[in-house]
Order: sequence, then structure tokens, then C-alpha cells
Amino acid sequence: MPASVDSQESNGQSRASGAELVRFNKITKRFGDVKVLDELSFSVDTGKHVTLIGPSGSGKTTILRLLMTLLTPDEGSIVVDGDYLTHQEKNGKLVKPSEKHVREVRKKIGMVFQQFNLFPNMKVLRNVTEAPRHVLGLPKDEAVHRAEELIELVGLSEHLDKYPSQLSGGQQQRVAIARALAMRPQVLCLDEVTAALDPELVAGVLDVLRDIAQTADITMLVVTHEMSFARDISDAVLMFDAGKIIESGPPDKIFTDPEHGRTREFLSTVLRGL
Repeated sequence: MPASVDSQESNGQSRASGAELVRFNKITKRFGDVKVLDELSFSVDTGKHVTLIGPSGSGKTTILRLLMTLLTPDEGSIVVDGDYLTHQEKNGKLVKPSEKHVREVRKKIGMVFQQFNLFPNMKVLRNVTEAPRHVLGLPKDEAVHRAEELIELVGLSEHLDKYPSQLSGGQQQRVAIARALAMRPQVLCLDEVTAALDPELVAGVLDVLRDIAQTADITMLVVTHEMSFARDISDAVLMFDAGKIIESGPPDKIFTDPEHGRTREFLSTVLRGL
């Protein structure tokens, strides 16, 4: 790989691999009368790649949106790198967090969405440098150097001066990956990042992500229906159904010998279409 991916450091020190980085603690989320997540608890350790699978509507994307604070849980708490994301500690009690507190914790989290969400009026280089300069406060030269490395990493060095409209969907998604990594997140969330792509463009994006997963020291939380990709990059796979984890384990176990009937049914349906 032409460049390495660095994760953001916390309080000047990187968390040791294997230490808990993200914890969902008894999270419940409702949309009206529908309970999308039901007292959900799980954790992700530093440097690990955890993939969430399951049928549409099982709560997978809701988890990522809660982590990005695009949604707020009705009950429970989320902790990132030892800091509450959903709450703030004051005088030994958990209270509603301030916007400043949420912004600081959220800096540790990066996300790549189904839609690319690039700034259409900015060229590729500026799309990747904008947030590091204005959110992290990086000097321009440092932000540009970092962006050029990451754009090379995703194979788009020759497209630095192009606008998003001049790129294919797969190229735009690779820019979105570089943009997320430019923020030096400790955990990178990937939400069905190939769902909006034409089939012939999917492989290129997944190859970039495989390279990052194999060579980078970054924690990943992935929602995908690309089962071969999930099997390749995951340390653990969580099977969701009706807002709960019904089975979890290493990918070889989940994909080869699942224990739960619902997991077997889901995988049979998904893999039949491949």
C-alpha cells in the first residue's frame, strides 16, 4: 500500500489492541410503536473488525446512526474510548451531554454512508481536506499532505482536481472512504457502502476496503450484505433479528456452521442470490 492509515490518539496515547473501544449498554430505540433495538448490549475491541448482518429492518443501520449521533437512544448508553457519547458525567451522575461534549467524542468516529455525500462544489482534494482543517484544526499543508496520501491509498491520485460529478459512483465512494479516514477516527463505520453502486463498480470499492482492513490499525464496524467481504475482513460477525443479536462468533463459524435456525435461513437466502 502506498500509505498507512493512522487512527486518532486519545489523550496522547493510542489504546492497546484488544482493549474495549465501543460499548452499547442496554440500548433501546423506538420509532413510534416499533421497537427497532431491544436492550441491545455488545462491545467492539480496539483494532477489531466487527460485521453486523441480518435482514432489512433488523436494526443494523440504526446502530451506526446512533454511534454517529444522528439518532438518540430512548434508553441505555454508548461509551466510546472510555467516554460516554450519550451522556456526560457531572458530580458522579450521568446527565444529558452538552453539544461540545458530543462533538469531542464524535471526533473518534468516522462513517462512510450508502450515498457518497461529497460536496459537489469542491474538487476531490478539498473534499478530503475540508473537515480536517475546520474540525480538527490541522494546518493546510498537513491536511493536504494527509489527503494526498489517502487519495493515493484509494487509487485516485490522478483525480485530485476533479469534481465529484466527473467521477464514477465507485470513485466517489472511494473519495468518501478517504475523507472519513482523513479525520483519523478510532473506529470507522461502514453502512452498506456498495448498496448504491452499479454491480460492476462494487468489486473495486470492496478491494480498497479489504486492503485497509488488512493493513491498517483501525477498528471497523460494518453493516453489509456482501457476505464474502464480511467473511474476508471480520474478526467477529453479529447476526441481528428484530433488534437483537441472536448469534455471534468468528466468520468461519457463522458462515459455515451457524447454530441458530434464523441465521441459517438468512444466509441461505442471501447466498442463494450470489
